[in-house]
Amino acid sequence: MSPKFGTSGLRGLVTDLTADCVADHVGAFIASCDMGSGLYVGHDLRTSSPDIADMVTDAACARGVAVTYCGPVPTPALALAAMQAGAAAVMVTGSHIPADRNGLKFYTPEGEITKDHEAAIVAALGAPTPDVLPTDMIRVDGVAQAYMDRYITGFADALQGMRIGLYAHSAVGRDLMDFLLTRLGAQVIMLGRSDEFIPVDTEAVSAPIRAQLQAWAAEHGVDAIISTDADGDRPLVADETGAIVVGDVLGQITAGLLNAATIVTPISSNTGVEQGGHFEKVVRTRIGSPYVIAGMAAHPHRVVGYEANGGFLLGFDATGPTGPLPQLLTRDAVLPILACLAAARETSVSALVSRQPARFTAADRLQEVPTDQSAAFVVGLRGDADQRAAFLAPFGAAEQAVNTDDGLRMTLANGRIIHLRPSGNAPELRCYVEAETTAAADEMLSQGLAQLRGVFMSNVRHC
Repeated sequence: MSPKFGTSGLRGLVTDLTADCVADHVGAFIASCDMGSGLYVGHDLRTSSPDIADMVTDAACARGVAVTYCGPVPTPALALAAMQAGAAAVMVTGSHIPADRNGLKFYTPEGEITKDHEAAIVAALGAPTPDVLPTDMIRVDGVAQAYMDRYITGFADALQGMRIGLYAHSAVGRDLMDFLLTRLGAQVIMLGRSDEFIPVDTEAVSAPIRAQLQAWAAEHGVDAIISTDADGDRPLVADETGAIVVGDVLGQITAGLLNAATIVTPISSNTGVEQGGHFEKVVRTRIGSPYVIAGMAAHPHRVVGYEANGGFLLGFDATGPTGPLPQLLTRDAVLPILACLAAARETSVSALVSRQPARFTAADRLQEVPTDQSAAFVVGLRGDADQRAAFLAPFGAAEQAVNTDDGLRMTLANGRIIHLRPSGNAPELRCYVEAETTAAADEMLSQGLAQLRGVFMSNVRHC
């Protein structure tokens, strides 16, 4: 299957991300988008990432663009450094997908690419390399310092006395996170560091990882366990028992701590943000950070954005517990982690979560489902009420409402929700659910995945 270009970039099998493929997409990005003062390039810790980063730099230098190679660095740290330099950026990462895959994320000097940028890049694919003088690449270290400094200023000593487990796995920002948590006053216990790549999906945490988090919490007596995905733009937080705090609840907590007025979040995020009544306006979008960013631009009053995966976007110059926190219009994992820990310091993470509206989401995915097959299935459900009724029968409640803005989102008469959505840039079918308790959400998710496995049993591998 050839690489797919979708939300914020390109993804595909490593074997398909050839030098020609990478050069074509980088060339189209350069031809169609503002490069500002040049191009910053970084990568995650996948085995394939350094070689693909070399392909990116070679392609950009061949097109006369000044390239700054930053090495392994979290995506939001790379984006911040590039924006401060007035430069574009390319991050080599496959985020949460398995190690046999990888990808590219693209940033203009203003931040993540928009849907208009995506369309322009696709239109520019296949163009010949212009006849220009090539440039040389420069290597720099320490591009994450400004990223760390913003949190040292905004959260100085905010974690004093806390005991935090850091699930390091193969996250590119693990050492930076260790430094930051310690600098903010926490005692850090390093857990699960790996030299081999581990794909951690913070929106669909696997059962073995959940069990490991609970075991670590019991063994080490921590106040919380935190982590990120591979490239550091999605957070993972577990409470003092090892129970995961889902990303949209982290978003609500963070928005409240920052005194945000406007929330922009996809339809897959839980409805507690409306039910809590703490914010002046809640704007719902399709799934994907480009849609969230567009919504933030349209509603700029003290605006923040977040996704169900926990990635948080700060759209105004806010104030943290101890100092200013400048805006950062790219998905970020560190801000929601620190906001949750700081807000829970005098109580506990579980107590903090219990004060949120009783709406909880869960999500997982079926992998290796060809996009055309999953899309055809969802389209069939959309158009056939009887087929939907049969699919929903195991959930014990009839359909009350249907939303087709992004995939198929079905609200049941008991207020629970099940949402099916084919991935735009990976062979996956996503299943999102919402219920009034975490146990009910987990049960619904299990039922939903069982239904889907029955449909795609012949060609689905579920992880």
